[in-house]
Parts: sequence; structure tokens; C-alpha cells
Amino acid sequence: MSAFSLANAQDAGKGYELFEANCTTCHQIDGKLIGPELRNVEKRVQEEAGLGKEWLHAWIKDNKALRESGDAYANKIFAEYNNTEMLAFPNLSDGDIDNILAYTADPDGGLKAFEEAKAAKKKEAADKKAAEAAQGGGANSGVIAVGFVVLAALLLWILVRVNALVKATATEDLNTAEEKAAFSFSEVFEKYKKVGTIAVAILAFFALYNVYWGLMGIGVDKGYEPEQPIYFSHKVHAGVQGIDCQYCHSSAKYGKVSGIPSPNVCMNCHKTIKEYKGDYFEEELITSGKFADEDAVKTFYTGEIQKMYKAIGWNPETNKYDGPQKPIEWVRIHNMPDFVFFSHAQHVVAGEKAIKKAIKDGTIPNSKELNIGSGDQVCFACHGRVDEMNEVKMANDFTMGWCIECHRTTEVDMDNEYNKEYYAELHEKLKKQYGDATKITVDAIGGLECGKCHY
Repeated sequence: MSAFSLANAQDAGKGYELFEANCTTCHQIDGKLIGPELRNVEKRVQEEAGLGKEWLHAWIKDNKALRESGDAYANKIFAEYNNTEMLAFPNLSDGDIDNILAYTADPDGGLKAFEEAKAAKKKEAADKKAAEAAQGGGANSGVIAVGFVVLAALLLWILVRVNALVKATATEDLNTAEEKAAFSFSEVFEKYKKVGTIAVAILAFFALYNVYWGLMGIGVDKGYEPEQPIYFSHKVHAGVQGIDCQYCHSSAKYGKVSGIPSPNVCMNCHKTIKEYKGDYFEEELITSGKFADEDAVKTFYTGEIQKMYKAIGWNPETNKYDGPQKPIEWVRIHNMPDFVFFSHAQHVVAGEKAIKKAIKDGTIPNSKELNIGSGDQVCFACHGRVDEMNEVKMANDFTMGWCIECHRTTEVDMDNEYNKEYYAELHEKLKKQYGDATKITVDAIGGLECGKCHY
């Protein structure tokens, strides 16, 4: 009996994780949301229609197909919920669905099993980390010890030499000539006037050099990483969860700016995701001393979700907007000067294939520094690996030289039928001039014209 209960608990624990990942947008364990409550749903289906798990497997995987097959109970549920079509989940196996059903039959046991499995995994990771640290720590301690011995020996040798030097040069009071020779700075300067002049010239050159590059750096804010009113981790959302950049920054397809998403977009998910339960957390927040442990970091993440709720007046208990609202004052990071025209739409839509190919080929300027790697988002070409940033920073200097270099090295997408026809004559001309292997890059189609970017 105990082995049977343990197996069910393990299934319910997995079911809790699957439920949170797939079901919470529309369902709750207790109480209706968009769809019905799911506590004891298997038992309820059995009592209402005499149906078992097989029906639930078919309903969850593709409820539309089940309804179109004429299934009476499927159509009854569909009509009862105002013909609101449930998402299909063909990616879930029968075993996954059984685990979810096990959780809905025993939510408390499922949550407990999940927490126990999570704690065991955390302990295993901590033990592994401690073992690695102990193994590497011995070697590091040895290196440090040897370093201290060498340093101590070096200091002792310096002391001995200084002592010998003092003894060798010790004399009675200096006579007038010796004192004059020792302290006449003007004579020393006169003697080494040429050397001094050269040294001053070199210092002046470096001073002017630094002033020049200081002036050139005005408005170049690479590395700018301001503190935001809500600690939003792009690594969690774009990296761990794999959310496409343009899901939130949808205006990048249609205009000059990518835009800041309104909280309505956030609430598509956070209506049901009220606390952070992911495995990922920033270890830097612990090593920096800001937080004590993993749980404290995750509690901090949850607190940031609550900040958003407070700003938009959302009550997570009643699932209603019943509080005062105020704008979230995000701090802008990227801001082109007024005399520069840049359209996200041109790059994200028209240039998408060409830029993705440039990312793959590694021809984006300073792509190694940007750490683009095998990134598959067109945004990475300019903004770096945003999916690996906990707090977004300006990854590039965005100077005119950088843009021009990119236009010189990025090929035009000639598989595009419009480009293929529109630039056919230019392509033929270039092939005659430079050979059949020549490729059309952005600079060849006006990418270096001043009027393209400057009014």
C-alpha cells in the first residue's frame, strides 16, 4: 500500500508541474476561471457521463477533433462554456495527462510531492557543488599558500638588501658641496632638460588623446544598465521560458521603435502566474550578499510580480482590477538622437532573413564581443544575447561606424522574390564587374547614403 501511495504521490508531483505549465491560464483547482475547476475532474467526468481517462486523453489532446466526431459530452461542455474553444495539447503524452489527473485528484499531495522532489534536487545540486568546491578548494588553497611563501621570501630579501644599502651609504653630516649636489633640483632639471621636455610632450599627447576620445564618447552609452522600477529578468522570460522578443515588443514589426509592452501583455500570463516557482535563479544575487539563499531570491522575484499587480490595480485574490492604477515608469535604455532615422520594421521584417544569416555566418560587427553565438532572434544582432541578460543593458555602442560596417558585410536576401526582381539589373552589373560569385550587400543598394538615416 505504501509503495502504491508513493507512486501516486510521485505522479501527482509531476502532475503539479505540468498543470502549472499548461493549465493555469484557463483553469484553477477550485473555482471557475475561463474553464471549469479541475479538482476531481476525472471522477466528475465518470459520474456525469460514465467516461474514463481515455475520453480525457482525447479531449485534452484535441478537443476540436473530439467535438467534430459528434461526441455528445464534448459538445455539451463546449456549449456550457459559451463555445470557448480550449487549446489543444498534442504534445502531452498519455502519461503526462495521467500525472495531471493524479494531481487534480490530490492537489495537496501533489504539491507536497513536488516540493519534496524539488528539495531533493536542490540538495543534490548543493552536495555536488560542495564536492566540486572541496576538490578545487584544496588545489586553490595550495596555490595561495605557495604564493604567500614566495611573497614572504621576496619581502625578506628586499629588507636585507635595503638594510645593506643603508649601511653602505651611511656617513657623517654632508658637506656643502654634497648637500648642493643632492638637493639642487634646477641643476638636475637643466641636466635632463631634453628628457623632461620629451616626457612632458608625451604626457600632453596622452592627455589630448584622452580628451579627444572622451569627447567622441559623448552619447555612446555602451554598458548602460539602469535600475528599473520592477526587476524584470529577460533571461527568465526570453531565455528560460523561450518567449519570442516580438510577443512583448510587437510594435517592432510595424514601426520605428520596438515599444515598451503594456502590463496587459504581462497579464496574459501573470493572471495565473502569481508567484515565481521556476528552477532558475541568479546566483550572483547570493554571492553578492544581497540575498541569503535561493529561496530568498525567488521570494524577491515573486515580490516583483506583486509590484506589477499593485501598479495596475489587480487583486490576485479576487482576479479583478479593483485598485488604484499608476504608470510603471520604466527607464529608457536605447534612445537614438533626433537627427538619426532608424526603423525597427525595416530590419525586423524586410531584413530578417539577411540579418539572421549574418548572425549565423558571424559577419555582424563585433559579433564575438556581443556573444551572439547561435542566437536565433533577429534582435540579437544589435542588442546582444538579451535572453541571457538578467537586467538589460546596452550591449553595443551604436555608432555610425558600427552601422556602416554592418551594411557593408550583410548580404541582401536575394531569395526574396521582390529583391530578386528589383535588384536583378544591379546584380548582373555587379557580376560583370566583380565576377559571378559576387554578392549584393546592403551598402550596394543605398545602405551608405546619408539621406537614408539623416534628415
